[in-house]
Amino acid sequence: MTSSLRARLFAGLTAVILVAGCAGGAFSYFWAFDEAIEMQDSVLIQVGSLLQSGSVNSDQTLRGVDAEAEVDVVELGTAPRTEERQLWILQDGLHVEPLTGRSMRVLLRTRPDGSRFAVLQPTDVRDDIAGNMALRTLLPIAALIPCLLLVTALVISRSLRPMVRLAGDLDSRRADDITPLPLAATPNELQPFIVSINGLLQRMKLLMDQQRRFVADAAHELRTPITALSLQAENLDPLDLPDAARERLAALKEGMARTKHLLEQLLALARHEAASSGGAAVVPLDRAVTEVVADVLPESTRKGIDIGFQLIEPIATFGEPVMIAAMVRNLIDNAVRFTPQGGRVDVGVYREGSEAVFQIEDSGPGIPPGDIDRIFEPFFRGSRPTEDGTGLGLSIVKRIVDRLGGSIVVENMSGPALTGLRAMVRLPAANAARAVR
Repeated sequence: MTSSLRARLFAGLTAVILVAGCAGGAFSYFWAFDEAIEMQDSVLIQVGSLLQSGSVNSDQTLRGVDAEAEVDVVELGTAPRTEERQLWILQDGLHVEPLTGRSMRVLLRTRPDGSRFAVLQPTDVRDDIAGNMALRTLLPIAALIPCLLLVTALVISRSLRPMVRLAGDLDSRRADDITPLPLAATPNELQPFIVSINGLLQRMKLLMDQQRRFVADAAHELRTPITALSLQAENLDPLDLPDAARERLAALKEGMARTKHLLEQLLALARHEAASSGGAAVVPLDRAVTEVVADVLPESTRKGIDIGFQLIEPIATFGEPVMIAAMVRNLIDNAVRFTPQGGRVDVGVYREGSEAVFQIEDSGPGIPPGDIDRIFEPFFRGSRPTEDGTGLGLSIVKRIVDRLGGSIVVENMSGPALTGLRAMVRLPAANAARAVR
């Protein structure tokens, strides 16, 4: 059995319409057939009445009768011949008798002078005429059934349209959009369902808020002791330590730096998810990218990485300045971190139609093809990471881009002399005049 409510409704109503149509058609057919037979008997009676009165003869009377009806008049006289005796012995009225090898409908009448006559009509002709008339009564019903099926399909589709709109609303929402579904202008049958969904969304919101607060509080509480440990480790640098101890100290400092970076990413993720989505400002994207590039320039110089702009145009977008800066920083930090020494990182900011485009290309190893579909998952670091990372950077970038109504594409570059990774972010461009501050 199909699980589609639309299909089940249509199948059920179609069965009802077909059964009702067949029953009504059968009743109409037999009723029209009987009526046609009675009408032909009436014709025989009218012919007989005119002949019995003697006002007209048989030729004049039959002139008004359809030739296809095969109505005939036989004069029996007062002394019937041999072939007429079968009819003479019958009483006046309507009879069905076999004559000349055919079944006949016979009307017998006697005139005042004692002469008799018979009005004859073959029963098979009568049945054909009646059947044709009855079939014509079925034509409106036969034409009505497809129309009813079409109307039924339209009514079902229109009745289920609120459910389709509700499903479309849910499908088009962002993953973090848990605002209640509207109850206004919805059918009464759907309102209990919508109320239940809204209750579930409210419980999910409470659970997500608790999770965000826990992550933010835990990251904030852990940052202080990690910072204290980092300072204590820095204080050990001037001391004369054995080589083995200094190697362990370097490993300790690297682990604490990695932990500190993880905590900063967790705090950034918590701040982004807790931030209000209203009141977006016009943010100069080119200025935000320039500031981040200037901040990472010392690190890229230390690694011997050539970082610069392929193209930069004045362009602005709508959003929260802190979030846009976090998005740009995560992408540029990733490019610098994964680009080997002596490599290059090229940055571009430009307008393309109604979109502001931020593009960054590096000459690193790229991403394994099996990992490219999972790079936006939280804490996913890939199957062969070449640098220590938290696995949160690209997840934060994806959430910020989605919140700003944009899109991001990350792809490997390949060519004769071209390897590395390209990340392209497209955001709605703001009016250039509004971008001036």
